[in-house]
Amino acid sequence: MKITFMGAGSTVFARNVIGDCMCTESLRDSVFALYDIDAGRLEESRVILEAMRKAKGGYGKIECYCGVENRKEALKGAKFVVNAIQVGGYEPCTVIDFEVPKKYGLRQTIGDTLGIGGIMRTLRTAPVMMDFARDMQEVCPDALFLNYVNPMAMLTGYILRYSSIKTVGLCHSVQVCSEHLLRMVGLEDKLEGRKELIAGINHMAWLLEIKDKDGNDLYPEIKKRVQSKIDSPDFCDKVRFDYIRNFGYYCTESSEHNAEYNMFYIKEKYPEMISKYNIPLDEYPRRCIAQIEAWKKEYQEMLESGVKEHNRSHEYASRIMEAVVTNNPYQIGGNVLNKGGLISNLPEEACVEVPCLVNGSGVHPCSVGSLPVQCAAMNMTNINVQLLTIEAVKTQKKEHIYQAAMLDPHTGSELDIDTIKKMVDELIEAHGDYLPKYI
Repeated sequence: MKITFMGAGSTVFARNVIGDCMCTESLRDSVFALYDIDAGRLEESRVILEAMRKAKGGYGKIECYCGVENRKEALKGAKFVVNAIQVGGYEPCTVIDFEVPKKYGLRQTIGDTLGIGGIMRTLRTAPVMMDFARDMQEVCPDALFLNYVNPMAMLTGYILRYSSIKTVGLCHSVQVCSEHLLRMVGLEDKLEGRKELIAGINHMAWLLEIKDKDGNDLYPEIKKRVQSKIDSPDFCDKVRFDYIRNFGYYCTESSEHNAEYNMFYIKEKYPEMISKYNIPLDEYPRRCIAQIEAWKKEYQEMLESGVKEHNRSHEYASRIMEAVVTNNPYQIGGNVLNKGGLISNLPEEACVEVPCLVNGSGVHPCSVGSLPVQCAAMNMTNINVQLLTIEAVKTQKKEHIYQAAMLDPHTGSELDIDTIKKMVDELIEAHGDYLPKYI
């Protein structure tokens, strides 16, 4: 069996996902095909994973494929394809995504999912992923494509709508959502045996139900504890707790992400909101710099001391593969098209995050009915941007990029239409050959 990892130069993530496979009896004897366009980073991943493979008993085989000319060979015959690419990297593209909007007074925290940063990341990433899909249709048409790349809803939705490749989008925020909430409010004793229901869109899926092992609803007690957390100066999850206070439900992704998915918190006219809600502006560039430095140090330590023991992580990828291979069912929170109205009050062409059952015949999304109207409304403010950005990718018309940015909650609440268009034009020019030509 062949498992191909696209963007294997993302060494830490490749180590975690492929390491998980090496910890799994039904997967460990696979051929692990590593693909990247950066030879140096690909070699670092090969060194680490080869050492890990030997430490885990020597099962399987590592193969490396560098450059676009070798992409089809990397994909050929794969049963599973894991996608973790970052088109344009931290430099120059992430820097551009943050620095150009700043000139226009538009500030961001993460910029990888929504907002002008998420729009631009989609525009440069979607064409590359469609190239992957075309190659897969030719050399591994039955493979399951596991997408980990952000913006999750836009990219997964684009591939699902415009290719025939079996695809599911994966994000680890679902797995940790309810545990994080219960720990934050001091209800750790309710973790064991808890029951939950999560549905919505990626990074804004709602914890619709949270019950203890006996079926008792935990939300009433959670809501009693929300205000004290919001009032605490050092508490760093205030945006999501404010969601509970104003919309009634907690959501999956962190407050630093959600601070920029709406028009409420990052506002030039209300600068005090930044400190009140502990919003870390420019957080993603800081993380990138820290991760780059941390990896250099970690890689050197591994060369000197050997690989660290790897235990299977909470990432979905290996568990999905195991469920497909063994036909032992497993439930995930997956990103899929809303076909058939899985969430009945969101559009069918939207990419939604819902419970999915995985077994020997693949990934099977589950219908969850309608969201509370206020939660669906919040999701729609994001879905509008997602659908318009996908339309821009498909048509290559600049007007749809303008419209996506105009309707983005944060961008539209801070800038006027002419300024938004000027900013978009400058971003397109700055990204140069990383983007196709828009008319």
